[in-house]
Amino acid sequence: MQNLKVIFMGTPEFAVASLEILIHNKVDVVAVITAPDKPKGRGRKLGTSPVKDVAVAYSIPVLQPTNLKSPIFIEELESYQADLQIVVAFRMLPAIVWDMPKRGTFNLHASLLPQYRGAAPINWAIINGEKETGVTTFFLKQEIDTGNIIFQEKEPIHINDNVGSLYERLMQKGALLVLKTVQSIEDEDYTVTKQNLEAEIKHAPKIFKETCEINWQQPAKKVYDFIRGLSPYPAAWTVIKDKTYKIYQTEVIDRNGNLKPGEFETDEKTYLHIKSEDKLINIIEFQPQGKKRMKVGDFLRGNKIN
Repeated sequence: MQNLKVIFMGTPEFAVASLEILIHNKVDVVAVITAPDKPKGRGRKLGTSPVKDVAVAYSIPVLQPTNLKSPIFIEELESYQADLQIVVAFRMLPAIVWDMPKRGTFNLHASLLPQYRGAAPINWAIINGEKETGVTTFFLKQEIDTGNIIFQEKEPIHINDNVGSLYERLMQKGALLVLKTVQSIEDEDYTVTKQNLEAEIKHAPKIFKETCEINWQQPAKKVYDFIRGLSPYPAAWTVIKDKTYKIYQTEVIDRNGNLKPGEFETDEKTYLHIKSEDKLINIIEFQPQGKKRMKVGDFLRGNKIN
């Protein structure tokens, strides 16, 4: 088995598990590419990415280019003479970067490609009520998320999952798949599969605040899936009595309450129910405008909604 020189590219927490499993299994990570430091918090002090923090802790060289086509960056990247590049939750790469190593560049994506190509695969799988998703490693090519598949692992989506719980499982499963992929490429013991484009493809575009507003005209199951598919981040929201509420946790109540969609009922002590197209949605946890995230009962003990 040849000990490959690897460059790792990633930024958020999701990529940390993959980087750490490579380090702990003695993979030769010669450099890490991550996002530039950004101002954070009220003090606007420069903050580092989770991936950079790990790289620094293990004394791995860190590159933070603002321009991935910069001749200075390209020259520095070439100087490491990496055999393989790994991308986990990083930005789109130009061909001059992903085509550089002789063993190629592979990406970890949090879906069963070709389904849910795009920036938010975990969110959209839950929003669309899927019962199964997974992780995929594939070689990069020019069109985003379209390269040949190396390995896939399936993961069930439970009815009470939200983005947070599914994210954690896919992060760990993805890290194991990254290690398996590296070891298989080292051993030259793998085959690739073209993505099946005959099935109807569901996409996972980036999510924006304005698209997170709850549509109470939909059936209760769709509303329930929409809310958990955006919890805990960026969070679904609605307006009640001219105030905005972020909604994090709900359950469906099998009655309609003789209300119109979007109307609500509350005893002002313990519960808040909002009507969907067909049933009531019990709001369990939310964040009222100007306040912290809390249980509805805790809010109602000192506040009124009506």
